[in-house]
Amino acid sequence: MIDLFNKTKNETLELSLAEQDHLDLISYSGLEEKSSYLIIDDAFIRTLLISGYPYIASSGWLNNLINFNHNLDISYQISKVNGEVALPKLQRKITELESTKRSMLKTGRIIGPEISDPLNSAISLRDKIIRGQEKLFQLSIYITIRAKTLSELEQHTKLIETLLSTKMFYSKIARYQQLEALDSVLPKAEDILEQKRNLDSSSIALTFPFISSELVQESGILYGINRSNNSLVILDRFNLNNANSIIFAQSGSGKSYTCKVEIMRQLMQGVNVIVIDPEREYKKLSESVNGTYIKLSTKSKQKINPFDLNLTNHLASELTEHIQNLTEIISLMIEGLDVMEKAILDKAIIKIYQKNKTKPPKLENLYQELLQQKEKVISKKLEKYITGSLKEVFNHQTNIDLNNRLIIFDIKDLPESLRQIMILIISNFVNYKVKNQPEKRLLIIDEGWLLMQQEESARFIAGLVRRARKYYLGVTIISQQANDFLNNEYGRAIAAQSSLRILMQQDSTTIKNVVSEFNLSEYEENFLLTCEKGEALIIADQNHVAVKVIASDKEHPLITTNPREVYQ
Repeated sequence: MIDLFNKTKNETLELSLAEQDHLDLISYSGLEEKSSYLIIDDAFIRTLLISGYPYIASSGWLNNLINFNHNLDISYQISKVNGEVALPKLQRKITELESTKRSMLKTGRIIGPEISDPLNSAISLRDKIIRGQEKLFQLSIYITIRAKTLSELEQHTKLIETLLSTKMFYSKIARYQQLEALDSVLPKAEDILEQKRNLDSSSIALTFPFISSELVQESGILYGINRSNNSLVILDRFNLNNANSIIFAQSGSGKSYTCKVEIMRQLMQGVNVIVIDPEREYKKLSESVNGTYIKLSTKSKQKINPFDLNLTNHLASELTEHIQNLTEIISLMIEGLDVMEKAILDKAIIKIYQKNKTKPPKLENLYQELLQQKEKVISKKLEKYITGSLKEVFNHQTNIDLNNRLIIFDIKDLPESLRQIMILIISNFVNYKVKNQPEKRLLIIDEGWLLMQQEESARFIAGLVRRARKYYLGVTIISQQANDFLNNEYGRAIAAQSSLRILMQQDSTTIKNVVSEFNLSEYEENFLLTCEKGEALIIADQNHVAVKVIASDKEHPLITTNPREVYQ
């Protein structure tokens, strides 16, 4: 009996020693408590508490702490206050303040903000709690700093106190309570210090969410530096819901520069890029990477046939789609068609494709077909493109090749009345060429506001953007006229079908539409009104990130359009 008892005692002792060994593995070797800090495992630790709050705070005020260039532990202790308990105390405080105000008025003293501000705030809070618009909470915030030396700890403490004081938040060191303060920061849900402050739900919400966000995708390209925390913004637009994008910015904000930075980095990722350039801004970039530079004008030898379609490789449904697109283009060329004229044109286009099976028909074939059908109105409007001053522009077989990683279509020398038409013809040509060989491609249309001037072109581009994802194509629309898009039915459709939105500096005439369309916060609105050249708000699906677009020293000379740098 005695042996059995001794054996059990020894086993119990061995078990307790084993437990002690495991505890030793996860326990600190020593702790020394000072009045204003702790020393744990040769690390100096100090906890601060926020003791003073401003009368008004901006959203995300704690973001400065989160982005502090040192590791911090920040603890929130939030507890709900019963309204039935809070209201009598709040009413008593209102009564005290009103009594003080009356006594000051009787003695002729001036009522300062130290009385009027808390009184008005308390009355407003009482009314909102009674209506159920607000709830009352108690908030405690503690900040723990770690450092290797005492001097480093003091330095970081001063930096944090200064950082908070700039936002009118004041902190205190938990003197002679550092151990209790550390327990309050640890994830035990225990507020031992109980340094609480009463705040309504709207004020509590100002600390959430932490507005510093990151956007990093392993397969993407570098777009720039995150303005919030200096991290890298790396994004793969082909991993979003679709690869389409829009860039809205004032003139001179850096929208073309941003686009050219993206082009160079997309090329390095093996993406083929096609650019429609109305202002000859991409020529130097094309030359630097041995791209194909196609200059389209009334005198150019390089041509695109709007009717170019290899029927042997296309299904009947694709021919139908192509004919509808041609109808839109011709409608734009002759300044509009009614329903009856569109039906006549549709029938004539089908006829010329049936007659020209070995090679694509030309515009003059359509003209002749309309004359044979005695359709004088449409044929008369087409004459200037067949026998008139514009006969060299659209009435030729295609003699260009898209077999290059970068292709620039320069349309600067075209009359403004023809640029819109040419953009549609190029877009349609690219659309059907990429269907033959789907691969990662970008079609970039600069000065996209031109497309919103006529319903035909706006409808055409909206349809192209909607279908692009099926063929591994991403369409980028660049415009300095955000209102031209957002006030237009098809422009809003293009914006909705673009998973990547790059918004740069806006002015007071455009900001309301931009904020409404993209559901921007007050902070984002102010950022777009005050941001510098090259800064942008990137919206990728549901991610919002403020970014500074930066080119490398070797990239910059190839993409800048600054006259001081280009012509020096």
